Amino acid sequence: MDKDHKEALQVAKELTAKFIETRTVSPGNFAEVFPSVYRVVCTAIGLENKQEGA
Repeated sequence: MDKDHKEALQVAKELTAKFIETRTVSPGNFAEVFPSVYRVVCTAIGLENKQEGA
């Protein structure tokens, strides 16, 4: 995994954690929400065509 994907993964993790803290997302549906957040982050930073395993 290259540096950009690692950073996107970290940002997605932090965003999802913040959603859990604000009760927008529950820990029970983390598996549903995280891939979507990761895809949005990758798209925002221009990695949408190079995603690995998302």
